[in-house]
Amino acid sequence: MKIRHRGGVRTWLSDQVGKRLGTFGLIAPSIAQCAVGAALAWIVAVHLLGHTHPLFAPISVMICVGVGAGRRLRRVAELVVGVSLGVGIGDLLVSWIGSGPWQMALVIALAMTLAGLLNSGELFVSQVGSSAVLVAMLVPGEDVGGLDRMADALTGGVIGIAAVALLPASPLTIAGKHLSGVLDAFSTVLEQAAEAIEKGDMDLAAEALEGGRRTQTAVEEFEAALENSKEIIMISPLRRHHRARLTRYETAAVPVDLALRNARVLVRRTLAALGEASPPPAALAELLREVSEAALLLQLELGAGREPMLARQALLAVAARERPKNLGFSANVIIAQLRSIAVDLLEATGMDHDEASAALTPLNEPSEESTRG
Repeated sequence: MKIRHRGGVRTWLSDQVGKRLGTFGLIAPSIAQCAVGAALAWIVAVHLLGHTHPLFAPISVMICVGVGAGRRLRRVAELVVGVSLGVGIGDLLVSWIGSGPWQMALVIALAMTLAGLLNSGELFVSQVGSSAVLVAMLVPGEDVGGLDRMADALTGGVIGIAAVALLPASPLTIAGKHLSGVLDAFSTVLEQAAEAIEKGDMDLAAEALEGGRRTQTAVEEFEAALENSKEIIMISPLRRHHRARLTRYETAAVPVDLALRNARVLVRRTLAALGEASPPPAALAELLREVSEAALLLQLELGAGREPMLARQALLAVAARERPKNLGFSANVIIAQLRSIAVDLLEATGMDHDEASAALTPLNEPSEESTRG
């Protein structure tokens, strides 16, 4: 027992280390961009602009680059405007009322109120407030004008963008890792639902439903990662050749989201069906597993940079499969959701909606008797 326990601990530790290294691999380029960009911004502000303490230059780089997914171009624009407004308000108020705790409170309140009236964006408002604080408290009495601080902020923003362009993260790695998380979650939900049908286990179906409800966060993270990846390709000439491959991820984004939403409905109906007098047949479990495996094929093919033909063929085979006969109401709803999921995933492989829908077996096929007649 001890050996088995130690093996389990080792496996868990290995998984955790792998996850941490994978996460670090995503943010490592941003760390390098922040470090190199901040140093360059300081050097430029000191030696080219002649500023003695260009505090806003490295700060601008840090906010511009950030760590993780984000819209850097909009962030830089808000940063520069926010710093300028905060510095202007801070300089004006400090020249009237001096500096101190109550003056700082008043500066923050007035600066953030004005910022909120102009732009309700969280970054913009917080940047105005923090810039006003720096002017009021950290550098009181220093013979540096607001225009100099604005120049420092602009310098940092430009160098931050240059750092993103010249030390870019891999847009395909960012998008691929997050889409893998979405498709892994989707596959797990269907696998659990299939097992619940086979075993008639309502607890397992409830667990699958709970897992499905948690997937929306992964979808939102993928959407943000995709926006970040598109921006990297737009900014960096070193990543332009990735545009065609990233297009496949863009094609898959909305259909995969829809497939997950339909999967949640499917699992909810599975839970209801397991409580009925006629539970869903085991044949449905096999269909769920085939769709689950097709989703994993889609993940692998996109990650390898290939057209997802194997995933498409697997989904077409499921779409052409005849429906089990004599199903109850809930089982029919499950089949309907599975058909919708098949169409969603076929669209994720690059098929258009009409073509994907046409691949489905018709719901009302004529019987042998009516054909003979």
